[in-house]
Amino acid sequence: MSDTVFTHEHWMRHALILAQRAWDEGEVPVGAVLVHNNQVIGEGWNRPIGRHDPTAHAEIMALRQGGLVLQNYRLLDTTLYVTLEPCVMCAGAMVHSRIGRLVFGARDAKTGAIGSLMDVLGHPGMNHQVQVSEGVLASECSAMLSDFFRARRLEKKALKEKAHRSD
Repeated sequence: MSDTVFTHEHWMRHALILAQRAWDEGEVPVGAVLVHNNQVIGEGWNRPIGRHDPTAHAEIMALRQGGLVLQNYRLLDTTLYVTLEPCVMCAGAMVHSRIGRLVFGARDAKTGAIGSLMDVLGHPGMNHQVQVSEGVLASECSAMLSDFFRARRLEKKALKEKAHRSD
């Protein structure tokens, strides 16, 4: 296994730990880690529900923290690791922040903007090109999301049955 593969897997495991924090808070389990010179400079997990903020995606939280650490909105020579393919908003933020590379785990057929639904980063009109690596620990990332939504459906079903028995 190459150092790059090892490094990508290492940081994606870190992102999975952050995704678990989102799950624990009742949020969709997505985690993100921003790395510069092999050091974490930003991390985040989905928090839009708890923060009442539609922009509080894991990627945005990590980019904001990275900007504060570097004291610059341009996050040159950084790599963002995310458990799920980013949406349009997050992809746009990556272009504006000038990250060097995005590494993501699972694809998102419904809202993925890095090739699934559309390809924001690959659009030739973008003023900054982000290198992309995908599929790192994809099965683990995908399983966490599937398990979360399965558990959600079971909770809703149990609440419905309880309400029906109360009638």
